[in-house]
Formats: sequence, structure tokens, C-alpha cells
Amino acid sequence: MAVPHGRTTGRCKRDKGAWENPPVNVDAKWAELEAGYQWLTQKYPRFLNTNNYKHLGTLGTGNHFIEICLDESDQVWIMLHSGSRGIGNAIGTYFIDLAQKEMQETLETLPSRDLAYFMEGTEYFDDYLKAVAWAQLFASLNRDAMMENVVTALQSITQKTVRQPQTLAMEEINCHHNYVQKEQHFGEEIYVTRKGAVSARAGQYGIIPGSMGAKSFIVRGLGNEESFCSCSHGAGRVMSRTKAKKLFSVEDQIRATAHVECRKDAEVIDEIPMAYKDIDAVMAAQSDLVEVIYTLRQVVCVKG
Repeated sequence: MAVPHGRTTGRCKRDKGAWENPPVNVDAKWAELEAGYQWLTQKYPRFLNTNNYKHLGTLGTGNHFIEICLDESDQVWIMLHSGSRGIGNAIGTYFIDLAQKEMQETLETLPSRDLAYFMEGTEYFDDYLKAVAWAQLFASLNRDAMMENVVTALQSITQKTVRQPQTLAMEEINCHHNYVQKEQHFGEEIYVTRKGAVSARAGQYGIIPGSMGAKSFIVRGLGNEESFCSCSHGAGRVMSRTKAKKLFSVEDQIRATAHVECRKDAEVIDEIPMAYKDIDAVMAAQSDLVEVIYTLRQVVCVKG
């Protein structure tokens, strides 16, 4: 299997979404992460129970995907969407809870409990940034490993060399969409948290995927400071997963994805295109944030 994916169900002891024996490229990437993992789990042992080594280079579930796409000139693109395989979310949830406890006496003065924070220079502040940076590195290396293994698999099938486009560098389109970064804005150095958003600095390449069955876009940032040089990460949902499963049927899913080779069963109805916003409307709404360089259409989509 080039990339493990999916959720383990029933009494199956084997984790479908993890490696039994990680390949060499995953071992090499884990070597870059191991020291940070040791620090994280020694200081915060709760993270020993999160996904780690055997989940590096794996897809996950939900809206994570691997796609084969074609652009306007029928050039073939490989697009994938995944992150830190849950450990980044676990880090964020834990430290938000810590911040709320730290601010217990003044929490009611905030517009939302989720806006609780640590004071810069405190131990928790520094630990949070260090932990998040590690999770972001995990996410980036996770995507790198998957891309390497998908390319290798395609080359073995087609017996042809798969090359990246000469106009784009791989690191320029390996972009985070849930992360924290120190940046300069309006003459000040600040921390920017992007949740479901990607950086769109002037000339910076990014990826904006549509829903399964819709178009996706390779974009270039326009550096709009009013958005803190950011754009959307995707189309965004118009309804919850629960509502989508109640509202739509497998037959609806089959019709909506007729042009894509993908799963068409009850387990992925929550990812039906109609559960997401119209990607064309989303792109029109952020035309002052990015310019479209390539428009992609899916021909194969693998969901977890």
C-alpha cells in the first residue's frame, strides 16, 4: 500500500490508517521529528497516546484526500490534503484548556472562552509554540512522505517518470492550513493563527481545493494586508456531517461524482459535494486575495 488510509471499525486489531512496517522514507523523516517528540512526551506524557511514528506518511479520514487531477492543458497533477494526523489538534485542545484554567478569574471578561491565552514569556506560552512548531513539521513531512510514495506507485504502474511542474517548487505548494506563525504586519511583529486558511503573501503559491467532484485551484497570493496576507483553505461546509448523512443518499453521491473515480458508499456521504459551498463563489469572493494560476478537475479521489 502506497499510503495507509481509512478508519478501523469493529473488532479489527490492525489500525487501517497506520503502517505495520513504515517504509524507509518514513523512517528518515521520523528521524527529523524524534527529538521533538521525546521532549513533548516527556514533559507532557498525555501525548504518548496520540498518533506518531506509524502514522507519519498516512492520510487520515474525514475530508483528507489524495487526488489525481488534470489542468486546463490536461497536465496531470497529484493533490493531497492531510495534516498532523490528530496530534496537532490534541496539542491545541490541551493548551486551550490550560489557558482557560490559567485565566479562570478573568475568563468571563473575554468574548469567548476559546480566546483564553498565555502571556508571552511564560513557560506555557513557550511550550505551546514549541509543541505547535513540532506538529507543523510533522504535518509538512507527512505530506512529503505521502507525495513521494504516491509518485513512486504511479511510476511503477505507468512505467513513466513523474515530474513536478517546472514552474513550481514542491515546498511552495506544501502549505499549512491550521497553524501559528510569527510575521510582520502593519509595522509590528505578531503571531498569526490561521485556522482553515493559508498564507497568501505576494507571489506565494497556494492550494485551494474544492469538494469531492468540484474544481480545485493552484493560486498565487496578492499580499492583501487587510486579510493578513491570507486566503481560504477550501470551499467550507454549508452543513454538518450529520445533516449531510440524513439529507443525501448513496444515489445522490453517485450522481454528484459521476465524473470522478472515487468511493461512492454510505461512509462518505458526509463528503458529498452539496455539503460544501460553491467553490466558484468562494473564489470570486477572494479575488482580491489570490489569483488563479491553474484550475484543476479531479479524475481520481481517494478518501480515508
